[in-house]
Amino acid sequence: MSELVYYDLKGSATMSPSLPVQVARELGRRIVAGNFEPGSLIDDENALAERYQVSRVVVRDAVKILVGKGLLDVRRGIGTRVKPRHQWIMLDDDVLAWHLTAPPSIDFLKQLMDIRLAFEPKASRWAAERATDENIAEIDAAIKAMEAEKGSIENFIMADAKFHRAVLKAAHNEFLSAMEGVIYSAILVSVRLTNQDPRSNAKSVPYHREVFEAIASKNGDKAEKLTVKLLGDACRKLEAEFEEFKTR
Repeated sequence: MSELVYYDLKGSATMSPSLPVQVARELGRRIVAGNFEPGSLIDDENALAERYQVSRVVVRDAVKILVGKGLLDVRRGIGTRVKPRHQWIMLDDDVLAWHLTAPPSIDFLKQLMDIRLAFEPKASRWAAERATDENIAEIDAAIKAMEAEKGSIENFIMADAKFHRAVLKAAHNEFLSAMEGVIYSAILVSVRLTNQDPRSNAKSVPYHREVFEAIASKNGDKAEKLTVKLLGDACRKLEAEFEEFKTR
């Protein structure tokens, strides 16, 4: 699944990015994919400028972008070194998106699901307690889009992601809303890892509808428990897929 879907969900600008951003994305993808090991030095400015056919100023600005995301460290007289993964800003939209072009990582997806289990059930509870009529309508529209989609895998995934985004929004907590990128990344990485049509999971949509109905009826306890059930079911299916993936 393309990282462009992630950017579409985030509503990123569709205009062509600047040259520094383009170079930063190319380098960032290679770093996240493991082409540069943590602690290793990347090529110098001259080599990168020649490779990407840009000026050294462009390369310098691209490196600054990646320094800001925690991926690179620049030391005078030493060079530009790739920082350890634990120092990366993992919630950065680009860092999450670049994982979609990297080789599928089971550990990365497991960590994403851990985070979802940590905050989404509470988000559902708070949505049941705080949702406005507009919030309820937005969640309803997303679940109806999931139920109606029969043709495009991408459209189904978009509807699924929008369902979870609408629930976070309905919780009326700015910090939770800022976590939507984790959901998008988890959904897109899992589809890419399993290489399965998500619409084939017959149980998924009814689980989503149950969560919606609990939120709409303002039953926070039930909404929280059903979200645990929904995500737990997804985790169990992914674990089964992990085992199959190892044998491929």
